[in-house]
Amino acid sequence: MLSRRICARARSTVPASHPTAINCRSFTALAAAQSPARAPALADITPDSAPKFNERQKEFREGLVAAQKKKEQQESQFYSSGNLSASGTSPAGEAPTLFGKALGSLTSSNAEEAREREAQDGKRKGGALSSLIYGTPEGRELDKDIERSFSQVLARGKYVHSIVFHEVKPDKVDEYVELVGQWYPRMASMPEHKVHLVGSWRTEVGDCDTFVHIWEYQRYQGYHASLNAIQHHPDYPEFDMKLKTLINSKRTSLMQEFSFWPTTPPRQLGGLFELRSYTLHPGNLLEWETHWRRGLKARREVMEGVGAWFVQIGELNTVHHLWQFADLEERKVRREQSWSVEGWGETVHKTVPLIQTMKSRILIPCPWSPVA
Repeated sequence: MLSRRICARARSTVPASHPTAINCRSFTALAAAQSPARAPALADITPDSAPKFNERQKEFREGLVAAQKKKEQQESQFYSSGNLSASGTSPAGEAPTLFGKALGSLTSSNAEEAREREAQDGKRKGGALSSLIYGTPEGRELDKDIERSFSQVLARGKYVHSIVFHEVKPDKVDEYVELVGQWYPRMASMPEHKVHLVGSWRTEVGDCDTFVHIWEYQRYQGYHASLNAIQHHPDYPEFDMKLKTLINSKRTSLMQEFSFWPTTPPRQLGGLFELRSYTLHPGNLLEWETHWRRGLKARREVMEGVGAWFVQIGELNTVHHLWQFADLEERKVRREQSWSVEGWGETVHKTVPLIQTMKSRILIPCPWSPVA
């Protein structure tokens, strides 16, 4: 992920004393540094936390900008020093990826070509019956086009994310936090497991005592490799047996992040999170992406986004957006401010008809969560 690839360069641009300096190890869980014996709660957030949250947010964003500028300078020096061959590639045969130009396996030019083909396909397949089957003209997708749309238009391609929901027995919450708080950071810290823990949260408003975990893998090959490695760990059977005594149910979906909204690198801003989950009418995912690509620009001016993903395996036609706020009052204020930003009203107007159902959960980060 691009924002994560620049983390290694951020160390020299963000002072070590800053509480939100970018973690150069992608999604390293915090593990033993904090005691995970007690479950996180909404009551842990103080009503005067907004100023500190805003300060950390500012430092985090400045760190990303500084790292980006340094990366661009290095690439500029690379090209100006004549390190390209006559064919326009580096000596190794692969030109360095420019910031904002290539996202995963998708170049912006390929994306535009794919979008143009989608539009042409939509025009050719008109009629009331076609609209009923395939959705609106902007969102029509034939079976043969679905995978291409996801890989070339919607997704960044390089990463697969899983979202895991554990419904924990109410009287077992603290035991669950202690067990998972020891196991998850340990598994994420081992390079041979080929997995990064994006974050772990407890639901405080919504499906109470449901814990949400988001993991990141290197494509589906990495997903298989990670599962295989972890399940062959000598301590896994004991962990799995104990976990099953603490939860009522487990749900997992495999997702990809939208190309316009890369998942944030690790950060410690504090506050709370809101996971907004949308079930779309089939055939409307591409249209959703088109409108939200514009709408996110408006939202970013007043709100701190974490990431956005669409489900490929599991609860299909589902989209998850994750936001971070200082507290519930700040959430209310920031959402109201969005309406004064040009473009946001149009995004809502265009996307509401695409939704079947929607759900909002207020989450509190667990002590070991890299994004908190």
